[in-house]
Amino acid sequence: MALGVWRQGGRWAGLGLAGLLTLACQPPIDADPPMTLDKITFDLEQLDENGLYGPPDGKRSLDYEFCVPGEPAFLETVQAIDPSVTLYPDSPGRIGCTDDQVLAIGNTHQLNAVLVLMELANLDYIQRIDRVDWE
Repeated sequence: MALGVWRQGGRWAGLGLAGLLTLACQPPIDADPPMTLDKITFDLEQLDENGLYGPPDGKRSLDYEFCVPGEPAFLETVQAIDPSVTLYPDSPGRIGCTDDQVLAIGNTHQLNAVLVLMELANLDYIQRIDRVDWE
């Protein structure tokens, strides 16, 4: 076990955000492809260990959106990684999903939210993950 890291249910566990970001910059320790943090267009450091952000008396979760190819295997993989995801096949979202893609919206109010986002960003078919600001 290098750096106190282990795989738990297909996810990295045992590191804080700083440790995960350090790990993401290191050469891979197994056959997994490198994580692609630049696909996440918002600051992960604003999230606490519970996936919440904001002042201590006003913590809240963050919603995010991304596009997934409309094939069932891709949709099932995304939902297996992120149980918070809701799929919207009839909406392009602000992110601009094409007719061949499905809009996916998730949120950080879940266990290991940063790890979930990192796993999503590591999928080749996800190009970008944007924050959703509801208006």
